[in-house]
Amino acid sequence: MRYSAAAALAATFSLASAAGSIPTCGENNLCPSDTPCCSQYGQCGVGAYCLGGCNPRHSFDLQSCVAAPVCQSADYKLDNLDDVMPNTEYLGDASKANWVSSGTPVVYNNEAILLTMAPSTVGTLLMSTHYVWYGQISATMTTSQGAGVVTAFILMSDVQDEIDFEFVGVDLESAQSNFYFQGITDYQNGDNLTVSNTVENTHTYTIDWQPDSLSWSIDGNVMRTLNRNDTYNSTTQQYHYPQSPSRVQLSLWPAGLSSNGEGTIQWSGGLVDWNSPYMQNGYYYAMVSDVTVKCYDPPDGWNNNKGSKAYYYDSSYGTNDTIVIGNNSTELASFYATGDNPKVDPNASSSAKASGTKTASAATQSASQAPETVPGVSGGGAAGISGTDSQGTAQGGSANSGSSDSGTNSAAGAQPSSQAGGSTSFSQGGGSSGTSQAPPKLGAGSAVALLGFFVACLLI
Repeated sequence: MRYSAAAALAATFSLASAAGSIPTCGENNLCPSDTPCCSQYGQCGVGAYCLGGCNPRHSFDLQSCVAAPVCQSADYKLDNLDDVMPNTEYLGDASKANWVSSGTPVVYNNEAILLTMAPSTVGTLLMSTHYVWYGQISATMTTSQGAGVVTAFILMSDVQDEIDFEFVGVDLESAQSNFYFQGITDYQNGDNLTVSNTVENTHTYTIDWQPDSLSWSIDGNVMRTLNRNDTYNSTTQQYHYPQSPSRVQLSLWPAGLSSNGEGTIQWSGGLVDWNSPYMQNGYYYAMVSDVTVKCYDPPDGWNNNKGSKAYYYDSSYGTNDTIVIGNNSTELASFYATGDNPKVDPNASSSAKASGTKTASAATQSASQAPETVPGVSGGGAAGISGTDSQGTAQGGSANSGSSDSGTNSAAGAQPSSQAGGSTSFSQGGGSSGTSQAPPKLGAGSAVALLGFFVACLLI
C-alpha cells in the first residue's frame, strides 16, 4: 500500500499544530480572513504560508495565495548552498534563490547537497522557487536507508496534484512511482520500479510530464508510462491526472514516527531507529548532486495567457483550464503580508526575516497569539522563541555538545541542530544559514556509495 507524500507529510507536520492550536484548513473548511493562507500541511497562516505550497482551494479566497514564478529551464548543480534560501527568509523573489530549504541541508565536498535528518526533526526539504507546468525533470541522487526513513523526489502542486519517486529505507531495490489528482487517495496509482541499490549506487530519476502522458525513467530507461485518457473518473467526470503547476521537491523525512498513522509506519518499514548505524554524525542523510528542468508548453487549447511571469488560478476547480499565466507579483513585503495584502510590513523597513527577533508589532503578543508565518515555526515566525520536541526537550541550542551557529556545525562530527528555537513539537530542521557543514564520516559500509557517487560525477 502506498501513500501520498502530501498526506503523509501533512500527518507528520500536524504534530506542530497540536501544541500551538494553529487553525486548520481543508475541503469545505477555508482559512479565516486573519490567517487566510492554507499551507500544504493543512494549516492556516500568513507570510510563508501564502507562498509555495499555499492551496488556493482551501484558503480564504483565491487571491490569498501569492502567484507562483513560472517554469525556468535550467541545470541546477547542487554543489553549494549559495542558491538555497531558508524558508525563514524567502519572501517570493525567485531571482534571489532557485531553492527554498526547510531543515538542514549540508554541502558535501562541494559536489552535492546532503538532505539530513537528525533526532527530534522531521528531516530536510528542498523546494524549487520556480514551478513547472509540464516538463522533463531529473534528479541525480542516492537515498537514505533504515526502517521508517523515506527519501523522495516529487512534483507537488498547490492544489495537491502530485507525481512521485519515493524510496523506503528498507527496500533499496525499488523506486516507488505514484501520482495523485488534488490529493484524492487512490491506492491503485502506485507501481514499484526495479533499480539497483539506491544507497550504494547513484541514479538519475526522470519524470517526463506532458499534458497527455506521464513517464517515470531511471538512468534514461523508461520504466512506466501513464496516459491521461486512462485516468478518467466517471463519478467526478474529471481526469484524475496531475495537471497544475508544481514545485520540484526533494526530501528526507521520518515516516516511521510513533505519532504517525499505523498504515504510514508499516509502509515505511517500521519505527525510525535514532541510534541506527545508518546514521552518520548523528543524522540520516540522502545525497543530491544535480537537478535538471526542461519546461514544456501549456496544453493545446489553453488560452488564459495574460502575461509571462507567474501562475495563478481563476477558479477553485484547480484544473488545467483554470490556470492563468499573468504578470502578478510573486513577492511579499514581510512575513506578516498575504496575497490579499502583500505590502504589510510591521517593521516599516526592509523585509522582516523570521530568522531574527520578533517584529515590533508582534513583540507584545505571545507566541500562541501571533499568526503563524512559516510552516513548522511558531510564534509569528520568530525563530528566537524556544520550543520543545516530542519528548519535551527544550529546543534552542545545539543538539549535542558540538557548538552550533544558526544550525551550522562548527566541528567535524557535530550533529546538525535546528536553528535556535522556534519549533513546536517538530520542525523540519528550522532552516539553514546557507553555509557549508561538516560532511558525514563514511564507514566501510558507505565506501561503495561514495565510489558510485564519484563515478557518476565523472560521467556527467
